[in-house]
Amino acid sequence: MAPLNKLQEKYDYICIGGGSGGVASSRRAASYGKKVALIESSPHLGGTCVNVGCVPKKIMWHAADLADRLRHASKGYHFENVPPPQFNWASFKPQRDAYIRRLNGIYENNLAKEKVDYYGGAARLVSPNEVQITPSDGGEAYIVAGDYITVATGGRPTVPSDDQIPGASLGIDSDGFFDLEDQPKRVAVVGAGYIAVELAGVLHTLGSETHVLIRRERVLRTFDPIIQDTLTPWMEHTGINIHKNTSVTKVEGQKGGELTVHLNDGTQLKVDCVLWAIGRHANTQGLGLEELGIKLDKRGDVVVDEFQKALFVEGKPQLENIFAVGDIQGKALLTPVAIAAGRRLSNRLFGPEKFKNDKLSYEDIPTVVFSHPTIGTVGLTEPEARQKYGSAVKIYKSSFRSLYFSQIEEEHKEPTVYKLIVVGEEERVVGVHIIGQGSDEVLQGFAVAVKMGARKQDLDDTVAIHPTSAEELVTLR
Repeated sequence: MAPLNKLQEKYDYICIGGGSGGVASSRRAASYGKKVALIESSPHLGGTCVNVGCVPKKIMWHAADLADRLRHASKGYHFENVPPPQFNWASFKPQRDAYIRRLNGIYENNLAKEKVDYYGGAARLVSPNEVQITPSDGGEAYIVAGDYITVATGGRPTVPSDDQIPGASLGIDSDGFFDLEDQPKRVAVVGAGYIAVELAGVLHTLGSETHVLIRRERVLRTFDPIIQDTLTPWMEHTGINIHKNTSVTKVEGQKGGELTVHLNDGTQLKVDCVLWAIGRHANTQGLGLEELGIKLDKRGDVVVDEFQKALFVEGKPQLENIFAVGDIQGKALLTPVAIAAGRRLSNRLFGPEKFKNDKLSYEDIPTVVFSHPTIGTVGLTEPEARQKYGSAVKIYKSSFRSLYFSQIEEEHKEPTVYKLIVVGEEERVVGVHIIGQGSDEVLQGFAVAVKMGARKQDLDDTVAIHPTSAEELVTLR
C-alpha cells in the first residue's frame, strides 16, 4: 500500500506518527468502523522499535548470545570440531535489514486491511482540527481534518553538539549503530543506561574491544541497587572496559577512521567508533504544538492527563480532542506502553460503553534489559519502596548460578540474583528484580502476579518447576 498524496474528506481520527503507538491506536479506532488517517514522515512504518530499536537490537543480542553458546559448547559441553565463533557483521546486516523491511510491509498491509488511510509526509497541526501534510515525495502541502487527533511521533537519541563537546558529531547514536556496515574493532560507548549496556554487550561479545564511559560508579542507575551491583562488576569481569566517573571533553579524528577520545582525567582513548547513548528526547519539533498552546515540560515532552489528553498552557482553552501517546509524552519509554496506551485511548473514544473510562495505568510496568546476562524488573526498587512504605518493607533475595553453567569453567559462570520486595504483614509483592540467564522470559508471568496484588504467600503456595531458575522466586525464604 503506497501512502496517499491527495486531499481526503474529514476524518473521525488522525494519528500523527506511524510507530507502535500510532499504528496500534489507528487500527483499533478503525476496528470500530471509524474513518481514520495515519501520517508518517519516515520511509518506513514501525517507528524506533521495528527499525532501529527493540527488534534489530534483539536480533543482534541473539547473535551475541549464540557466540557465547558456541564458546561454551566445546570446552564446557565437550562438543568436538566447534571452531571459535567468528561473526561476519557485513554479511549478517543485509539479512537482518531484509527481515526489518518485511516487518515494514506487514505494518503497511495491516493498515490496509483495517482501511486506515496512510499518508507519507511531515505533519503539522495548523488548527485544533486540521493537519497540514508536506508530502515526502516533494509534492505540494495539503490539509486533512479530523475530529480527534493523536500525536505519537516518538523520540530520538540525544547527541551532544560540537559546541558542547568538540568533535561530538564524529560519533554515532543508537540509530547509527544499525547503519554500521562493518563491525568496529574498537568502540567507546558513552552512557550508563540500558541502551548503552545492551549495545556494549553485543559489541563486546561479538569481539569488539569495548569501552563504556559512565559519569558515576555503576551502570543502570535508575534500576534497583542489586541490579547495578551485580551487572557492573560482571561486565568488567567479562572484559568490558568501564571508565567510571568519566566524561568526554573532546573527540578528534575523521569519521570512518581512527578517533581520539579525550577524557576529563586527561587520558585518551583510541577507537574506531564513538557511540553516544546518553538519553533520548521527544520528536516535537515542527509539529505546531507550541503554536496551538500545547504544554511541553522542561524536557520537551508533551504534558498529558491520565487519559492521554494533551494539556494546554495557561491562557489557552483546554481542548478535548488532542492527545499524545508513546515516547513523546515522556513516561515509560517502552513499545508495549505506547501500544497499550494507544489502544486504550481508541477504546475510550470510539469503543463500546464498557470502555468509557479506559486508560493505561503507568504503575507496575515490567521491563527487561538484554544485557549479558539479561535483566527483568517490575514494580518499586528498594529505595523507592522504603521511601514510600518505610519500615514496612521486607526483602527476600537469592544468589546462585543457573544449572546451565554447572559445566562451564568458573570464570565464565554468569551470576543470577533474584530479589523480592514486599510490604506489610500480608507481604504484598511490590517489586521483583532479577538478573541472570533467562530473566527476560521469566519476568512476564511474575509481572502479572505483581499487577494482581500477589502476596509472598501466593508465591510460596505455588509448586516450583524443577530444575529451573524461575523456581527460586517461589521458594525464597
